[in-house]
Amino acid sequence: MAIVTTTWWYGSHAWHMATRFLVGYPVNGKWHHPEIEVVSAYVDQIKDNDLSNRRAKEFGFTVYPTIAEALRNGSDKLDVDCVLLIGEHGDYEINEIGQKLYPRYRLFNGITDVFREEGKSLPIFNDKHLSWNFEWAADMVAQSKELKFPLLAGSSLPVTWRMPSVELPFGAEIEEAMVVAYGPKDIYDFHALETLQCMMERRRGGETGVRSIHALEGDAVWQQLADKRWSPVLFEACLSRSQTLAQTEDFSHRYPPLGLMKELVETPVCYQLEYNDGTRATMMLMNGLVKDFNFAAKLKGQADPLSTCFYLPPNPNVVYSAALMNNAEKMFMTNKAPYPIERTLLTSGMVQSALQSLHLGQRQLDTPHLDIHYKASKESTFYRR
Repeated sequence: MAIVTTTWWYGSHAWHMATRFLVGYPVNGKWHHPEIEVVSAYVDQIKDNDLSNRRAKEFGFTVYPTIAEALRNGSDKLDVDCVLLIGEHGDYEINEIGQKLYPRYRLFNGITDVFREEGKSLPIFNDKHLSWNFEWAADMVAQSKELKFPLLAGSSLPVTWRMPSVELPFGAEIEEAMVVAYGPKDIYDFHALETLQCMMERRRGGETGVRSIHALEGDAVWQQLADKRWSPVLFEACLSRSQTLAQTEDFSHRYPPLGLMKELVETPVCYQLEYNDGTRATMMLMNGLVKDFNFAAKLKGQADPLSTCFYLPPNPNVVYSAALMNNAEKMFMTNKAPYPIERTLLTSGMVQSALQSLHLGQRQLDTPHLDIHYKASKESTFYRR
């Protein structure tokens, strides 16, 4: 394996993920050691607290100055079997709509340039978004199909544990869905949208793409909540699943009224999505109210919503990243992605469009470029034991 990453230090995504292939990770109560050897790495930004060179010395691989050299591992031909691409963390510019311009597309093209030169391609796992630029993200998917290699990407949320451990029935009719989560825009909204999408894609007819996105923040969110512009039942279900629902000394262990939520949450964020088949969904970032990711959906013919908390184990071992690397390993070993890359193409585009909506004065945007159709696999891929 070659590791291509933006940076590698304690707490970075390279620390989360690349290290799993050096020392193993827990699976179903056992410590699993992948049958994959890390032989090379490329690190775009080496910091004072860099771990890549320390890990290279400890585990016997080489950190090369270019991607091409890392993929050839000191030889004159492609000399690895798979590539782990981690384009998260590091010092990169932020654009006018609040996106950090991580160079995933540049790093990806550095890899595929070698594939083209060698006439051979390998599986690639890409951490988180495909790219901050949707056209580039779409090109990454197009290149994987052109060069005929499996490409897997995205968040750890779809594959982590759930409390309760439930799956959305394959082929169910979803009338409305919601995710209530936390964290900053452009970073955690992606995780929340992946949480949403891994459930939405299982609905009857498969994924049809997103027709429009309307992003709101601040007072506009409170007004929508007061006007019940989305299902209060789903919002309650999400808060009731949260393991981190905020409490105050004078108002403990109670469902928070709107006034208290306004005190706890300084700037609420909401993305309202309309899919091409008419299904509606809402993603909310409620910093100060919750610190986890909670999903709820109204299914046709069922009185009570299906709901669950997508559980993220705490620091320092953060085993949710092991769950993600377990799926990456399956692809590396079988040459087949366990879930569609189109999921992350869609969520990458959702993030960009939502941030554009906010930047343009919280205006609803039509999203014809998100006319992305695909079928999810019936089998579940999240950790259960």
